[in-house]
Amino acid sequence: MNIGIVGAGPGGLSAGMLLASKGFDVEIYERMDRVGSRSSCIEEEGYRFDVGPTFFMMPFIIEEIFGECDKNLHDYVDLIELDPYYQLVFANGDVLKPQKDFTDFRDSIEEMSPVDGDGFDGFMEDNKKKMDRVLPVLQRDYPSHLSILSKEVLSLLPVLRPTTSLWEDLGRHFEDDRIKVAFTFQSKYLGMSPFNCPSMFTILPYIEYNWGIHHVKGGLCNLSKAMAKAFKEMGGKIHLNTTVDRVLVEGREVEGVELSDGETKKHDEVILNSDFAWSMKNLLSNNERMKYTDKKIDGMKYSCSTYMMYLGLDKLYEDLEHHNIFITEDYKENFREIESQKVLPKDPSFYVANPSKTDSTMAPDGHSALYVLVPIPNLKADIDWEEEKTRYRELILDLLKNKAGLLDIEEHIQYEKIITPQDWQEEYNVEYGATFNLAHNLKQMLSFRPRNDFEEYKSMWLVGGGTNPGSGLPTIYESGRITANLINKKYGQK
Repeated sequence: MNIGIVGAGPGGLSAGMLLASKGFDVEIYERMDRVGSRSSCIEEEGYRFDVGPTFFMMPFIIEEIFGECDKNLHDYVDLIELDPYYQLVFANGDVLKPQKDFTDFRDSIEEMSPVDGDGFDGFMEDNKKKMDRVLPVLQRDYPSHLSILSKEVLSLLPVLRPTTSLWEDLGRHFEDDRIKVAFTFQSKYLGMSPFNCPSMFTILPYIEYNWGIHHVKGGLCNLSKAMAKAFKEMGGKIHLNTTVDRVLVEGREVEGVELSDGETKKHDEVILNSDFAWSMKNLLSNNERMKYTDKKIDGMKYSCSTYMMYLGLDKLYEDLEHHNIFITEDYKENFREIESQKVLPKDPSFYVANPSKTDSTMAPDGHSALYVLVPIPNLKADIDWEEEKTRYRELILDLLKNKAGLLDIEEHIQYEKIITPQDWQEEYNVEYGATFNLAHNLKQMLSFRPRNDFEEYKSMWLVGGGTNPGSGLPTIYESGRITANLINKKYGQK
């Protein structure tokens, strides 16, 4: 059978690998000149930057996917486990460095808040139980609302606490707000505030501590390249610089895709790895959609966006760790500005990746490739990015000088690229510039999220952050595996 995949992001690549390994004829259409999409790299003037994700967690998932294809991930990429995992720098100058040695980490928590050291043990014990039950929930499909009555979901209910926020749940273990921040900033992986994010996602810091944080040598884009290489070794075809203009439908069944040059490609099954909201609005006309109309799409909840700076510098900054999170003084106000007020934060929290600390291949000798991410409102906010792009750049440079201690940074910039929410939408086809896709509120999870076996059309499938199980690299890889397994099952494959 012939499978067409729109987009060579991590979800499309994982589905493509697994289907090609079963003998399916699989073609991937990628409009960019490289694979990976938001998991690709910017490579300019000897500098290399991950475009999007920089934390690599739960490596066993992608190891399993390679293994199911009779491949060994470690034949394709070199993984470096980080220690410390990252540093959190608070507004008052306090620093916390989560690390592999739990005894040392617990001691550092107690130095900051003497009453909270024991809370770490309770947190880990509580979330081990939760993770053991959550993982099976994130590795299956939800074809109907009745499917949330599955044994996997029902077993989760005693530990789910569905009416409790991530922040509130952390209050069960920790008293000091700084420690709570250290265990809730991870909600940024979902593009959500910890004050609104469901308590289920206390598993995110647990994932970091339990399985560690890794760096892929050369950047996470090398993982996308590795998946593409393995896919092609199994007979898969990737068409770069190839834009899909629309999905071809007849009745309520998909027949293939039409390319921007007018060529039509017939496929027995079509998998959409392109951004969900963008795909609905651009690959199918409004009258071809019964459930996910433009009105429905506009009314759904979306993640925040990000203001990105990629800076090539002719200097090394040894005081920075590989990953650095700088926390603003008024943490709650920062999220109010983003989510409810929909204005640009005046004093935002921000993240800096300094991979040259670990990996000399990311920049020329003696140079750094700094990645700066600032969570901001998506394009549903009334912000003129033509006007704000330069002004916000100056604000971020001031933050880098005054909070990250990079006082001379402007003197050393050799290369610079900025991505705004407008750029996310126009250059990367991310609807509303919502970098982390659909929000993960309870009404947009499991069977309430757009389904892997897409309910609008037969023979159409979804992978990526906009479908089950959600955004974040491990779950995006799982979306590809879930979809591949469903297609295998449809055709009688094991």
